[in-house]
Amino acid sequence: MLPSNSSNPPASQKTYYLTTPLKFEDIQKINTGDIVYLSGAVLTARDEAHLRIMEFDKKNQPLPFDLEGAAVYHCGPVMEKTKSGWHAVAAGPTTSDRMTKMTPTILDFHNIRILIGKGGMENIAETLVGKCIYLSYTGGCAALAVDMIQSVNRVDWEDLGMPEAVWELTVKNFGPLVVGIDCHGNDLFGDVKTKAKKRFLEIAGK
Repeated sequence: MLPSNSSNPPASQKTYYLTTPLKFEDIQKINTGDIVYLSGAVLTARDEAHLRIMEFDKKNQPLPFDLEGAAVYHCGPVMEKTKSGWHAVAAGPTTSDRMTKMTPTILDFHNIRILIGKGGMENIAETLVGKCIYLSYTGGCAALAVDMIQSVNRVDWEDLGMPEAVWELTVKNFGPLVVGIDCHGNDLFGDVKTKAKKRFLEIAGK
């Protein structure tokens, strides 16, 4: 008998290998609970980067990086600069919910196809419909993530500080990433919260 923490996926769960840049068709068939391994260019962006992107968009200024078909990673990496260039020391996910309020506005301007982070993004499933999916990466795996980063290609907005700057990384089979929110309005995190609340009320006898 398999232990309860077996890595064997349920029959309905599918695994996808994607490479950026992405078209909507690349993510359209993916559902919550599926697994994604991502290759290609990934851009890191935290709170300050999101705010600056919005400022640029408001002024119709071009961004120094390309968000068309992009994967945006909610991450404040630790980098080391050597003679050969920048190298990632740690690159774990940050809490995505901090970016929730800014994301709808950014998606109005840019065809971002994948968001990556941890903890989910509350009440954003409707915003992602027909546009984007949210992938969850396990927190506490900052060092492990580095093994999947092949190179650090560039950095923009260094004035924001190392963790808040936008770093372009080339990754290879970055994952496993769990699809927390798909582009059809399904939210795995929201479903879990709803079921947990229902179960709590049942136990409480309400």
